[in-house]
Amino acid sequence: MVVIEDLKVSNMSASAKGTVVAPGKNVKAKAGLNKSILDQGWYEFRRQLDYKLLWRGGALITVAPHHTSQECPVCHFVSPDNRKSQAVFRCVNCGYTENADLVSAINIKAAGHAVLACGECGAERPSVKQEPPRAAVISLLPRESPPL
Repeated sequence: MVVIEDLKVSNMSASAKGTVVAPGKNVKAKAGLNKSILDQGWYEFRRQLDYKLLWRGGALITVAPHHTSQECPVCHFVSPDNRKSQAVFRCVNCGYTENADLVSAINIKAAGHAVLACGECGAERPSVKQEPPRAAVISLLPRESPPL
């Protein structure tokens, strides 16, 4: 199982030029960011990852990227103030401190487990689903092969 954020690469790499009436800001910097996003091939990486996982019997689970870098994995408090810098996460509610990328990875993994367990669309809402009935679970189990 591999869990990734469902990033909209086409939206992330959209032009910042704007219009004649409302010209864009930092167009040159945005153009450089767009080039690096597209050069890294995020979409193609995701496509290949999904293909290879299906081929080898794995699963690619995508989760909504909303607040994955701003939610505390301990108390689940969400605030932009939790991540004042790119590198450090500090929860303003409970004081939990950790590397910001690690906190994002923890939140993405937890959201992926929620999707796998309950069929949720990500971490944006709590589960209201019940566990599957026993008959459904038994039908998913591998059957014993007949004796030879």
